[in-house]
Amino acid sequence: MTARPLLIVAGIGNGTGQCPIPRIFSKAGYRVAIIARDAEHLNRLVTELSTSGGEVPAFPIPEYTYEGTMRVLDSIAQHRWPSAAASEVRAALWNVGVNVFGSFLAVTEKDITDSLQVHVTAGFAFARKVILAFKENALDENGCRGTLLFTGATASVRGNVLTSAFAAGKFGIRALSQSLAKEFGKENIHVAHIIIDGSILTDLTLSRRSGEAGEAWKADPNVRIDAESIAKSYLYLTQQDRSAWTWELDLRPAHEKW
Repeated sequence: MTARPLLIVAGIGNGTGQCPIPRIFSKAGYRVAIIARDAEHLNRLVTELSTSGGEVPAFPIPEYTYEGTMRVLDSIAQHRWPSAAASEVRAALWNVGVNVFGSFLAVTEKDITDSLQVHVTAGFAFARKVILAFKENALDENGCRGTLLFTGATASVRGNVLTSAFAAGKFGIRALSQSLAKEFGKENIHVAHIIIDGSILTDLTLSRRSGEAGEAWKADPNVRIDAESIAKSYLYLTQQDRSAWTWELDLRPAHEKW
């Protein structure tokens, strides 16, 4: 029996990791394992996606530490799926972030530690487990053993007045992704980093814009990013032929100032 492709998503929130990514990959034939700190939110999402026939189990994680990330990936590897076919990890997304903003002199040791632990240290653990799984795979029809994706931000490439701690973590995970792309491309493992440069239309971002201005922003795809469009771009990256792989992809609305 042919193995089913598995997508592992770490970081499911009210943004890039909300329903569109698991749903779109599920429609493309993937099983999807989703990891997040909010168990209640995870369970709601699983219930929603399971009604459409997808195999989308939830894996809560207390904190994104190196050991915690390794353990949750071990749990995914041992998971028993409802249908009989085996799974192969063919795609993985590190979509985790911690918002640490403030002036440099107000940044605490905990702020720095949180940013680096969540963005970089746990990201290393995730990448290690995923790449080891990819190395077990045969080449697919596109000449790829697996695709590892990292969600970045404007702060991944440009610091700003209130982003010293946040940008340090985002710069770090971008550097990791580039290093992995160069090291493991030779083994037909695709690694890509996606810069999300703009506001994503979510319940949270909409709640920050009230009245007519909020409705106008919601209705205008020139000025905000659609989460479903992000998900489609992520799926596209997993489908690229080995003769033309993307390492870094910028996503922004048409009228975004950059």
